[in-house]
Amino acid sequence: MDSLIKRLQAFRLGENESSPDDSHKSESGKGIMLAQKLISTGTLGAANRGRLLQALYDIGASSRADLARVTGVTRGTIGGIVQPLLDQGVLAEGEVIPPNETGGKPATKLWFSKDARPICAVLLLHDRVSACLVSLEGEVYAQNAVYFPRNVANAADAFRIISTCIEKAVAFGKPILGIGVAVAGMINTETGTIVTVGLAPFLDGFPLETELNKRFGVTVCVDQDTRALLVGDRWFGQGRGRRNFASVYIGETLGGALYLDGHLYRGPAGAGGEIGHTTVDIKGRMCQCGRRGCWETIASSKWLRTEAKVRRLPRPLSLDVSRLLTLADKDVPGARDLIRDYAFNIAVGLANLQQFMAPNFIVIHGDIVRGGGPILRLIQESFHDLVFHRPGDDIALVFGDGECLAALRGAASLLLSELLNFVI
Repeated sequence: MDSLIKRLQAFRLGENESSPDDSHKSESGKGIMLAQKLISTGTLGAANRGRLLQALYDIGASSRADLARVTGVTRGTIGGIVQPLLDQGVLAEGEVIPPNETGGKPATKLWFSKDARPICAVLLLHDRVSACLVSLEGEVYAQNAVYFPRNVANAADAFRIISTCIEKAVAFGKPILGIGVAVAGMINTETGTIVTVGLAPFLDGFPLETELNKRFGVTVCVDQDTRALLVGDRWFGQGRGRRNFASVYIGETLGGALYLDGHLYRGPAGAGGEIGHTTVDIKGRMCQCGRRGCWETIASSKWLRTEAKVRRLPRPLSLDVSRLLTLADKDVPGARDLIRDYAFNIAVGLANLQQFMAPNFIVIHGDIVRGGGPILRLIQESFHDLVFHRPGDDIALVFGDGECLAALRGAASLLLSELLNFVI
């Protein structure tokens, strides 16, 4: 296990060599569609090992025969790739599959070893830091969270708090593969430096990746929280096996990330994803960014509370979408109109994203998820009225996992992707 990091770094888990003929393939097969082009019979190098791992993430625990069938190569080829992964403790033999009527040897399903080193995942917000361990199969444990004191005023003090939080999570078990950090702010992904975190100016310009690497001596990957959510959806969530989808965060702020043709999209130095600051009303309200009419000014949790106060709903400053739905069920005056307006405002931004980039599958995270099925159905109704529909298109909006869990899994996925050179 001591050399596991170096071996993992040699893997190439991804779709970096996509075929020009892939664009017509259906998403309906999910992982199966991806696995069909995973392995070339001409090479047995690091890329093939990584692609085999990707196939397992996409289609689940599988026998060697299953992997051979969906990848179109021989069982001998699969065996040559699998055995080193078993020896390294990355994979383990699992459930035994009895032979069929024609006889033959029983098979075993392959999956990620519970003894493999975990990843330390970190979520850094303006007022707190959370850390945990995440296994290679996505299990989250050893969670720890700390709020920043109100008087924290410099990056050095904040870093001590962040480091202590990580130390408590890491102390729980075996050595870690590395640290993945999701930051609610703008990140220079080329340097791992925080550009800015709203409401936490003491973190602006802090070289977080470099300092964590010095402190813990492991590989560190830092990115913005919305992209982390998308990578988490790709590895462990509803984006598994998809070549195109988007993840959108809707809460106090709004952000988005795109997975296009098998790749996470990033602009230079990690730019992009600021969907909350796309203009939806050129004469609209002033945004905290200093511009007018941003989507965030009409679709954030802050807008919801402000409108609740204007419309004289009870306890507006503590209102969230879940309580608003309860008020609407009780026929509190103004509640039903507000929830419909909120759903429409959210649908406007999602429709703009769909019209421009056509991800066709959008996973929604954030405070809005607390509203469950009722608010999702309202958003879907408005969204489908606002977008164009092409023959054969299947356009879907879905809610992702709870915010904290999804973000921590996403942070772990950032690191996993870095080690395996996958979507990053």
